[in-house]
Amino acid sequence: MFSSQLYNQQTTWDEIKSVLMTMEYGKWESAYFYDHFVPPWHNDLNVTESDSFPTFEGLTLMAGAAAVTCRLKLGVLVCGNTYRNPALMAKMVATMDEMSSGRAQYCIGAGWNVREHAAYSWEFPPIRERSDRLEEACELVRMLFTADGIVNYEGKYYSLKDAPFAPRGYKGRQIPIMVGGNGEKRTLKTCAKYADICNLVGVSPEQVAHKKKVLERHCEAVGRDPSEIKMTAHVPMRIIRDEEHAKRARRGADWLMIGSPDYVKDRANDYIEAGVEEFMLQSIQQKPWIYAELNEEIFSDFD
Repeated sequence: MFSSQLYNQQTTWDEIKSVLMTMEYGKWESAYFYDHFVPPWHNDLNVTESDSFPTFEGLTLMAGAAAVTCRLKLGVLVCGNTYRNPALMAKMVATMDEMSSGRAQYCIGAGWNVREHAAYSWEFPPIRERSDRLEEACELVRMLFTADGIVNYEGKYYSLKDAPFAPRGYKGRQIPIMVGGNGEKRTLKTCAKYADICNLVGVSPEQVAHKKKVLERHCEAVGRDPSEIKMTAHVPMRIIRDEEHAKRARRGADWLMIGSPDYVKDRANDYIEAGVEEFMLQSIQQKPWIYAELNEEIFSDFD
């Protein structure tokens, strides 16, 4: 139920491993990294000092995590579809599924950070085209993960010609596809068509409940059972025992899971009642003791 997105920047592999080991022996469900090539703290073309901070590539970290863990599910939350050919990424994730004995997830979004696209000369089309590309990529990847034998595909942006794809998943399992984003017209429609997991970002419990209804309507339109799609939320969680400090940290957004252990658990239950099945926790300081504290003081009250 509780997972974390680890930091890729201003860290070391040894620090990441120490956090992974703490998670491995707790009640954490999954470990995720992010897919950015400069620290994602701004979305404009300005160059800042933070852009030069060391930043590890997310899928490479995921492969490393597969090698040093035995239980945690793994993913990159979420990969920008504009950064890689989707068939190549499917092959990478399928390889990691073998390496991890069936713990890899294919996590994808439309891509949004203009700064890093400009820095590396990656094409950054308008949002409508990025949404079209995302939907086409998900259709293609679903075919790769499920088809028997050679795969052919002809889309507007991607194509496959007599493409072999094996292994498809550890011991024949179907690798889950996660689609990340909050867009009601396109992203949630793509979820309804192709996703096993829907990941909402920075949403309140009320917003989760609303978007769950939108997703259900899209599922009805495409003939999909909405119970097949796991609802998840990418949100912060912090234990702050001083109430005045906690109020300042929440900045008026009292639905945030920031405060005393009891406050955090109450807010988590609000999300669960709204339909959240897994929390991807963000902004956790990358220290093993903080992960252990959350595990002991929060997760112990949840199955």
